[in-house]
Amino acid sequence: MTNSANNDAQTDAPLVLADDEAGVRTLTLNRPQALNAFNGAMFDALAQAFVAAGQDNAVKVVVVTGQGRAFSAGADLSSDGQNRNEATFGFPGMVDVIIDFPKPFIVAANGLGVGIGCTILGLADTAFMAESARMRCPFSALGLTAEACSTYTFPHLMGRQNASWFLLSAEWMSSTECVASGLAKEVLPDDGFLAAVIERARTMARMPLSSLMQTKELIMAPHRDAMRTNAKAENDGLAKLRGGPANTEALAAFREKREPDFSTIR
Repeated sequence: MTNSANNDAQTDAPLVLADDEAGVRTLTLNRPQALNAFNGAMFDALAQAFVAAGQDNAVKVVVVTGQGRAFSAGADLSSDGQNRNEATFGFPGMVDVIIDFPKPFIVAANGLGVGIGCTILGLADTAFMAESARMRCPFSALGLTAEACSTYTFPHLMGRQNASWFLLSAEWMSSTECVASGLAKEVLPDDGFLAAVIERARTMARMPLSSLMQTKELIMAPHRDAMRTNAKAENDGLAKLRGGPANTEALAAFREKREPDFSTIR
């Protein structure tokens, strides 16, 4: 069974594709022409897809992947304020929905992941990466701060030093580096990548849903309040920094296709 959630206003293409097989629902981010970058409508589409999966007793496990060569290039900088504000759920609502999602959630990072395309790994119960995939948290390079409670989840997954370097340096990490650091579970070959992840998801989906949900609840219960607290603090920090001198310079450099100059900016 294949269905979709929400459409891209520019192309009329479904923003999130949903495919069910043997208790596994695969949600595919579907803006390949924009490297699956998130605008407001896409934040809503993914949030709504998680809500629907949580309410469907036939779904035991959710896998999120990307269409085309990217997993997700993060926030769509060409959309400006529409990215987070002009939406039903928006970015904060999508993060809340995923934090509260009661069933196993797996990321299948088929290609590059930037921004939320990387920090969503910290919200997942486990993550797999294609061999050619790589990740980046560009927040410092954009004059911003981290998001999606990654300041909580990444230190727990990667250790404080690795997480601090990754979140502060804006450098790329390869798939093998992500696994070595604890950000992802396993690197799989590019060829047949999604099928291999779905087969691993089926290992969980063969189990009783009640057991899966109870165990996830026990794992997540001690962390949810802290995750929400960090997510709110991050959003407050983003609001404080967005439009400031460093962010303005970073966005100007992006539009002008040059390196930003922060030498005179505190």
